[in-house]
Amino acid sequence: MKRNVGPDNRIPDRLGRLWELANDLSWTWNPAAPALFRAIDPPLWRRTRRNPVALLRAIGNTRWNELADDDGFLRRYDVACHARDRVSGGGESAAPTWFDRCYPEFAESPVAYFCAEFALHESIPIYSGGLGVLAGDHLKAASELGVPLVGVGLMYAHGYFDQTLGPDGWQEDADDPLDPDLTPLEQLQGADGVPWLASLQGGGRRIHIGAWKLRVGRVSLYLLDTDLEENDPADRGLSHQLYAGGADHRLRQEAILGVGGVRVLAALGIEPGAWHANEGHAAFMMVERVRRLVRDGQSFADAVSRIRASTVFTTHTPVSAGHDVFSHAQMREWIGETFWEEIAHRDELLGLGLHPDDEAQDRFHMTAAAIRLSRRVNGVSARHGRVSREIWRGLWGDRAAGEVPIRHVTNGVHLATWMSDDIAGLLDEWLPGEWRHGPGDEAVWRAVRDVPAEALWHVRRRLKLRLLDLMREEARRRWPDHWPESAHLAGAGTLMSPEPLTIGFARRFASYKRADLIFRDRDRLLALLSDPARPVQLIFAGKAHPRDDDGKRVLQRVYEHTRDPEFEGRVAFLENYGLHTAHGLVEGVDLWLNLPRVPLEASGTSGMKAALNGIPQLATADGWWEEGFEGDNGWIIPSAPAAASEEKVDAHDAEHLFRLLEEEVIPLYYDRPGGGSGDDAPAGWLAHARRAIEVAGARFTAGRMVRDYARDYYVPSLRGDA
Repeated sequence: MKRNVGPDNRIPDRLGRLWELANDLSWTWNPAAPALFRAIDPPLWRRTRRNPVALLRAIGNTRWNELADDDGFLRRYDVACHARDRVSGGGESAAPTWFDRCYPEFAESPVAYFCAEFALHESIPIYSGGLGVLAGDHLKAASELGVPLVGVGLMYAHGYFDQTLGPDGWQEDADDPLDPDLTPLEQLQGADGVPWLASLQGGGRRIHIGAWKLRVGRVSLYLLDTDLEENDPADRGLSHQLYAGGADHRLRQEAILGVGGVRVLAALGIEPGAWHANEGHAAFMMVERVRRLVRDGQSFADAVSRIRASTVFTTHTPVSAGHDVFSHAQMREWIGETFWEEIAHRDELLGLGLHPDDEAQDRFHMTAAAIRLSRRVNGVSARHGRVSREIWRGLWGDRAAGEVPIRHVTNGVHLATWMSDDIAGLLDEWLPGEWRHGPGDEAVWRAVRDVPAEALWHVRRRLKLRLLDLMREEARRRWPDHWPESAHLAGAGTLMSPEPLTIGFARRFASYKRADLIFRDRDRLLALLSDPARPVQLIFAGKAHPRDDDGKRVLQRVYEHTRDPEFEGRVAFLENYGLHTAHGLVEGVDLWLNLPRVPLEASGTSGMKAALNGIPQLATADGWWEEGFEGDNGWIIPSAPAAASEEKVDAHDAEHLFRLLEEEVIPLYYDRPGGGSGDDAPAGWLAHARRAIEVAGARFTAGRMVRDYARDYYVPSLRGDA
């Protein structure tokens, strides 16, 4: 599997940096690079699903010679190389980064960032959804800001899964394999050329761990791999697929991530000064570091204290199923040898994962262990911080929830990744010069209010047409092999028009996210969708976890409406939701819908992505929206009475959803001069759209988020502050 040699064909010297561009994922937010790769061969760019490595490997010498003589292409190439140097810190265009300027004493002190998934590009399918996208955006923003981050994850050679829906709407899952030869992955070697860098004991066997490296601008991401010939067949599959298998499999995967990650970094000579566990999946990273200190002669208490001082932990979910728990029996059987070799502190190590509210007291709670071993703990929105303090207050004895030291850093999204080029190009005309790279100054973003309504409306119309083209393209691609019935075509949105108000809902399908809430009153919804004067259409996308049958049933209920003739093609489901289709949706719809049952949504970053593109959100008062809603950048569903049953909460939220749509949202969208043709700009609606961009750009980008982490979490950890 070793790779990362150049393509077999010879790229001319004048274009010699193309391979360098393709093998650094900073191209994904380099404004010049995608257009450059597309210009090489537009049909092939589409067929390779926008994968520059696959593209470069397929181009023949004749085309290379043509490009080397094309002055226009050479100018594009030089611009892309210059931009690459800027975002990756190379070349003469490199300048001191934000982190260099603010914290020069720590510029060479790595921060290790552990996460179970990373979403960086669709050609590397090692992510399932929001957590992975957030982690990928974190790496990109760290690169831009110059934060000396190294990422650690797992190399899922079989990907997450490819989604298809049967005629009845039931989700069917298939492998989405990753071909290293068509990615920027570089396989690393250990001492004496062996394919592994570290190992651990598990299940009575030695498990060898290899690693692959991805370059993300200034940041390196190391992906751990057990699919090695040296390993037992049962262990080779540990790194095959994300969130696969049962509890034993998950336990061993998380040991590979946490324990293996610490050992691989040590083998590479990387000595982090601060460590960040992004969700409880990575808690064994902290336990392993305690073990190593005790092995080297420190007392258990001193080891815990030292690890706590340099560790940051971010919890991402208030949903109990999102927190991994393993029995002590599982721990002893599968990874006991790893943690208890060389030291005799079994009870103390197991005690790190005890939860005082768990009557069994023989289970290891990964989140509890992570909290105990981190001095700096945070939720991912202001509301989630409050909820987390309440959930985990038991770890602090009798302390009141308000005194629990769990803070929050509200999530953000990577601006250059998620704002469309069309919107960014428009803002270039109205915002101060360095707005794309600035600190999120609200005064800078206030200039969005000056963007003319007609100009913004023109861009918004273009993005909607592009989304409808994407849906038809996806339908053509999937029709021959995946869809046995022509009814799939209408359900895929091929009949949708650019004129109606288009509402988007795209995220993981879980019952608490309530994708089917809008179908609670069928007649009322039908009246909205089929109104000839003010029509509405709905687009849904997302995957249910392969083992979440409740989530699959929600998805099935939504899908059934795409095949209902009464809705006349006004409800669509976009299958196999991934990064590319996510871009189309968060850029192309008119309104973003998010309906989690409060307070179960920790953050909900999809609405931030939509807002950056001038798409207001209608959502419950959960996650980021509680602090992001300003009254004129979208709409909020008021919270139901605290003591209400789940059924009454759903009824309350559905009623307010319909009332907002009927009385405020739809009338505002269709309030246009002269009766309202599609070309007429709805001034009131576009005022909301401008405010959506302004608020998201000033307060909810990954740049702001990573600055917060660096200033309030990483630097204090590097300093060893109490």
